[in-house]
Amino acid sequence: MTFNHAVIWIDHSEAHVIHFDAEASESEVVKTKSTHPHLHHKSGSSGAGHSRAADDYLRSVAEAVADAGEILVVGPGSAKLELIRYVERQLPKVAEKILGVETVDHPTDRQLLAHARKAFVRIDQLNGTAALPT
Repeated sequence: MTFNHAVIWIDHSEAHVIHFDAEASESEVVKTKSTHPHLHHKSGSSGAGHSRAADDYLRSVAEAVADAGEILVVGPGSAKLELIRYVERQLPKVAEKILGVETVDHPTDRQLLAHARKAFVRIDQLNGTAALPT
């Protein structure tokens, strides 16, 4: 089944990808192969203590939404911004489809889908395009 909308919830260890429309959805989880998502650093050093997301992980996440028409990227930390920078550099056609970026803690897939549906209604209203029914 082909869906126009996709939402990605991403952190440094996994990404939840949901493709959806008004009636149905399909989800998948993409996990990083890295075994060290957190770096320990000395007191007084700069940085949040996270390693930069691996390019192969970011590519896998981006490829999971490559066929979507519109994409929303959410997550609790910096991984969502690393994904966006990666697709802007490596997959500009996917980057063009990203319509929003939001900070979201750790929702269930059901909560994530509900949030994304509401967000796309707002985005579609602002763009003057057909909105998903609420």
